[in-house]
Amino acid sequence: MSKPKQNHPTTNAIRALKQAGVAFEVIPYKYEEHGGTRHSAEQLGVDEHCMIKTLIMENEAREPMIVLMHGDREVSTKNLARFLGTKSVRPCDPEVANKHSGYFVGGTSPLGTRRKMPVYAEATIFDLPEIHINAGHRGLMLRLDPKDLHEALEITPVDVAIA
Repeated sequence: MSKPKQNHPTTNAIRALKQAGVAFEVIPYKYEEHGGTRHSAEQLGVDEHCMIKTLIMENEAREPMIVLMHGDREVSTKNLARFLGTKSVRPCDPEVANKHSGYFVGGTSPLGTRRKMPVYAEATIFDLPEIHINAGHRGLMLRLDPKDLHEALEITPVDVAIA
């Protein structure tokens, strides 16, 4: 993977990867409101399973966390709550998620967030040869080795995917 070209915004996520010394590629694409990972996978010509969505969730005490999941899977909040030993886990409202992450929903990255939050990732993400994950700006993806993402972030692997 080459160094990122500078014809795109430099985000906190890109700065965090550079600081961690991680190899990555920045790939712009045409963002579509509510298009999700299906749209971005089509735009980039990659399998939606390799598109990793960054979800900002919270437990019943409103403590935020980041959950990384395959684009074609959903999170079992019941299984995640059980894993964490909490009563419940739910997605944050978009405005709350924006405050915690410092990014707008649709452009959320697990890297360079405003607030440090625990990061949980579906374990099978690390079996993939490469992933695409948001670069911290709508219409901007990062392509990298998932093992490098694991090195750049403190990630707890979990098994909470629903097909």
